[in-house]
Amino acid sequence: MNDEEFLKAFEDASLDPKLFDHKAHIRMGWIYVMRYPLAEAIEKFGRALRAYTRALEAEAKYHETITWFYMLLIAERQAAHPAATFAAFLGKNRDLVAKPSILTRYYRAETLASDRARYHYVLPDGAMVKDAA
Repeated sequence: MNDEEFLKAFEDASLDPKLFDHKAHIRMGWIYVMRYPLAEAIEKFGRALRAYTRALEAEAKYHETITWFYMLLIAERQAAHPAATFAAFLGKNRDLVAKPSILTRYYRAETLASDRARYHYVLPDGAMVKDAA
């Protein structure tokens, strides 16, 4: 599926949820970052993702802090090393889809598990979590 088809299927909630894994989330975030100024990309992607999870009756899966964190990171990485395709972007940024999640470098588990982080963007937990321990 090309980016246009992928975006359309996501926005009209016809995208098979089995195809919307973590890598697909990153791809969709990259598509929005490529098409809109950052603030608008975050707003549009967040709105579309909430609508998609609502259509799947899986609203509890939406997480504001995780969404914002990845959108900010995608935008920062794309600005630093522009890539014309998602495959090229991912090739330079494998850590965005690697295990353990890059989130563990910036957030404590209890921070991400909080209702505050789920419903409102929370800045990372200060210095990188592993360095702070």
